[in-house]
Amino acid sequence: MARDIPPVTNIDITGAILQRLIGENAATILEVGAHHGDHTTALLGTFPRATIHSFEPDPRAFAVHTKMVNNPRSKLYQMAIGAINGRTKFHTSGGLPPGPEAALKANYPEGWDQSGSLRTPKGHIEKYPWCKFKRTISVEVRTLDTWASKHAPGGIDFIWADMQGAEGDLATEGAKTLARTRFLYCEYSNEELYEGEPTLARLLELMPTFDVVYRLPGDVLLRNTALVQTA
Repeated sequence: MARDIPPVTNIDITGAILQRLIGENAATILEVGAHHGDHTTALLGTFPRATIHSFEPDPRAFAVHTKMVNNPRSKLYQMAIGAINGRTKFHTSGGLPPGPEAALKANYPEGWDQSGSLRTPKGHIEKYPWCKFKRTISVEVRTLDTWASKHAPGGIDFIWADMQGAEGDLATEGAKTLARTRFLYCEYSNEELYEGEPTLARLLELMPTFDVVYRLPGDVLLRNTALVQTA
C-alpha cells in the first residue's frame, strides 16, 4: 500500500534543526558522498562529540577534501557505498555550470566533480546539458552493511547521503544498518536522472520504518520510527 507523502517545504535544514532533532550528543554519523568536505565541516561543528565517517570515491573531490578537513573526529574513506563489495565502474562528471567562469575554474580546476555516480546518467544529461560524463573510472565500493558491520557495529545517529541516484542501493544493501540508524537525510528525484534511480515513494517502500520529517524539493529528512518516538 502506498504511503502518504507530505508536501514539499522550502525550510532550510540548518545545523540547529539537526541538533534539536538528533541531539548534540550524537556519537556516530556517516556521510555518503562527502565531496570537498563542506558538509563534513558543518557536521563536525553541529555535533561536537561525533565521529564523522565520510565516503568519497571521486579522486578529484577526495584530494580537495583531504586538504580542507583536518580534524581527528573526521574519518575519510576513498570508496563508494553501493550494491556490491569490490570494485566497480564510476561515471565521473565534468564541464562547468553557467556562472562566473574564473571562480568556477578556481573551484573546479579539473571540471565539475559533484555529479559522478555508480549509476549510468540518464535524464541528467538532458536536464543539465552542461554537465558531461565522458569518462568512467574503477573505484572501491562496499555495501553499507558490509562496511558498518566492521567499522560502526553499534547505533548510528545520522546518515547524510548524496549518492546521485544510488539511494536504492543504500536502502537494499544497508537494511541491517538502517535498522539501527535514527535519522537519514538523502537526495531523491521523481525523474530518473540516473538509471534505476528510485522515486521518493519507492524509497519509502524500501525503508518501511522511516517516516518523513521534512520533504524538500530534492532532499528528504527521515526519522526511524522504530528508534525515535514521534511527537
